[in-house]
Amino acid sequence: MLKSKQAQENPRPNKEKKARNPSDEKMRSIWDHLDELRARLLKILLGLVATTLVSLLAANQLMILLAAPIGGLENLQSIEVTENVSVFMRTSLLAGFILALPFTLYQLMAFVSPGLESKERRWIFLSIPFATLLFVGGVLFAYFIMLPAAVPFLVSFMGVETVPRLSNYMQFTLNIIFWIGVCFEIPLVMFILAKLKLVTARQMIKQWRIAIIASAVLAAVISPTIDPVNMLLLIAPLLGLYLLSILLAALAR
Repeated sequence: MLKSKQAQENPRPNKEKKARNPSDEKMRSIWDHLDELRARLLKILLGLVATTLVSLLAANQLMILLAAPIGGLENLQSIEVTENVSVFMRTSLLAGFILALPFTLYQLMAFVSPGLESKERRWIFLSIPFATLLFVGGVLFAYFIMLPAAVPFLVSFMGVETVPRLSNYMQFTLNIIFWIGVCFEIPLVMFILAKLKLVTARQMIKQWRIAIIASAVLAAVISPTIDPVNMLLLIAPLLGLYLLSILLAALAR
């Protein structure tokens, strides 16, 4: 009897507990997501460390390959004491990033997949190998087409003999290789956005003028030179990637 009277006299505590429960569950859910994000980021970091350590073993050969468009490492010079070491590490980091790309994409997709439908989740995970292939394709395009056309032009411009610094040349080539690799991901990104019903092929066709302007601006930013030949070498594949994006967006319906 005493307990029932106390419950009738003090009904507020139970209501307050019920009122607090939704917010408590929401906060708990947020913290769970943050914990999962931290775990995923830690795995990505460990993966990058592992692939970078592997890349250190082949960094010297990679530097020889990167120096091929200018005629070899003997045509470069170092000025600072730590220059060779810093370039060696930068090359290893880029190679490690490329090797770790599939694992990195998987971890990111695994984090966002719980909020997607089963069909969307399947398409997201199927895109991981294609994202890697597209990035590698961009790297190969930059190395075999862009750099052989750009480097001789820059070195022989105005007929002045040029002996580039090792750090400057490697930074130049690595930037081109990385950003062109990123640009080659555009079709896959547009395909995923179309799958998520965020864009359509019809919308992309209507925006072709903006695509041309955006390609020219992007080519001007990435291209090592502003001469028409090198600009067209980059604008043409960017427009080709946009057309491929339209095709993939149409297939994504």
